[in-house]
Amino acid sequence: MSIILYHDDEQKRLITESKAREEERLGRDIVTEIAPYTAFYRAEDYHQKYRLRQASALMRDFRQMYPDTVDFVDSTAAARVNGYVAGYGAVAQFQEELGRLGLSAEGQDKLLSIVRSFHPGEEIKQCPIN
Repeated sequence: MSIILYHDDEQKRLITESKAREEERLGRDIVTEIAPYTAFYRAEDYHQKYRLRQASALMRDFRQMYPDTVDFVDSTAAARVNGYVAGYGAVAQFQEELGRLGLSAEGQDKLLSIVRSFHPGEEIKQCPIN
């Protein structure tokens, strides 16, 4: 289930307008709930970076980088990799940041393989580690 939370009337207006535009573009309803922000509760650890947790070769790298679970959950690199593992993200941006995600050569190769599987036919090259 997805939800977008807003803090004030202006955010609500912008969200509602954006949703209407996307519904028009897609030709279908978007069922994402729009609600006022009241409080935020972090999901249980096992829900965090769920797709990334399924990729054992990548998790070896992240466990070395972030032995503390909270640091792993809060990591922007882990968030980016989780998105790529789930099939999200532009190839150009992936190519630009692959060497900056903190992954070992083996981890980069694994992530490269995963991203290639979502973008067949597109040339995706290994970039040097920055």
